[in-house]
Amino acid sequence: MSLKTAIWNGLLVAALCIAGFLLYRIFRQYSLEQIVQSVRSIPFPSFGTALLFAAASYLCLSCFDLLAIRSLGKSLPYRKIVLASFISLSLGHNIGFAGLSSGAFRYRYYSRWGLTAVDVAKIILFCGVTVGLGLITLGGLALIVNPGDAGGLLRIDPASTRLFGLLALVVPVVYAGLAFFIRGRLRLWHWSFQLPRISIALAQIGVGTINFMMVSACLHQMLSVFGDVAFFKSVTAYVLANSAILATHVPGGLGVLEATVSYAVPQEASIGALIAFRCAYFFIPLALGTTLLVVSELIFRRRSRGADEETEERAEAQSV
Repeated sequence: MSLKTAIWNGLLVAALCIAGFLLYRIFRQYSLEQIVQSVRSIPFPSFGTALLFAAASYLCLSCFDLLAIRSLGKSLPYRKIVLASFISLSLGHNIGFAGLSSGAFRYRYYSRWGLTAVDVAKIILFCGVTVGLGLITLGGLALIVNPGDAGGLLRIDPASTRLFGLLALVVPVVYAGLAFFIRGRLRLWHWSFQLPRISIALAQIGVGTINFMMVSACLHQMLSVFGDVAFFKSVTAYVLANSAILATHVPGGLGVLEATVSYAVPQEASIGALIAFRCAYFFIPLALGTTLLVVSELIFRRRSRGADEETEERAEAQSV
């Protein structure tokens, strides 16, 4: 066994141990009775709809990788991109420092399919920019559409809230404008950035915004069970929560998500709604992602072993 293989095997075991530990650490905050009662309090149609929104979000996230790979001039089957993206992000969302943690899993898969470490680094940066564009765009829309709640949370008047919303929307407009007019590398002082084509830039803004709308819709399904909460109020709560999660890098936003959402919608943010949301968007994908990781590793190793045996047989035949 080579040193590289040993290192990756060690990282794989560590990832599985971390996933198990995260599930234990998150669930130990609540008693079994609390968890069961909270999940039972969510009607199945609402929970099922929330799962569909969560699935739509993860599909959007796979489109981040698809757009990134196309911007590099590379080509991979979408089924491979979905596999790498879902495993990387379902684990990365729960481990914390999603860019780095999911990046390690991305490299594990994309390097097998011909991409270099530089390519993977560019994919991670591209996806990070797409996350930022989506969050800023949806946040700007929330400030404009729902200035009352957002202003109350930020402690500013509605007019100023709308102004901040308009300023936020300037960011994606400027990004798209730069991609359209520069069509190449953007140089700022000592830094240089390769801008995507305008079509890819617009797709980044669109799919990034839709992704966060899907997550907000997943949260809204849970909150609406416990009160009459407007959709954009859920959007405001999630945008603020996700901003705090990105700033703190707490694994899975543990505690940060609950605190922010509870502050934004105190009457609707019951323990049942928040646990159900975690189950739909974090726990179930984590379990599925971990299972896919184990299964895919077994398949890759079997194929690799078969290829090695075939190579040895050819070598023996040639020597004879």
